[in-house]
Amino acid sequence: MALSFDAAVLGIFGILQGVPVLQAGLFATPIGQLLVVLVGIAVVILIGRLVLRIAWRLVTIAAVIVAIALVLSMIGLL
Repeated sequence: MALSFDAAVLGIFGILQGVPVLQAGLFATPIGQLLVVLVGIAVVILIGRLVLRIAWRLVTIAAVIVAIALVLSMIGLL
């Protein structure tokens, strides 16, 4: 016997009514706070990786430019 769509939806809502509501919030527990801290650390590490990648390229380019300037000044062209 097949249930109609309305009966299925009402059945789902009936099941969800029995689920307790977290009034204190998900992050009020120590494990929830730990999750927030770990996600925050992960975001900082990901952003740091991107910034360090750019910084490494800038330092490499600056070192090459300074090395070229040093060689040119030793030759007397600068």
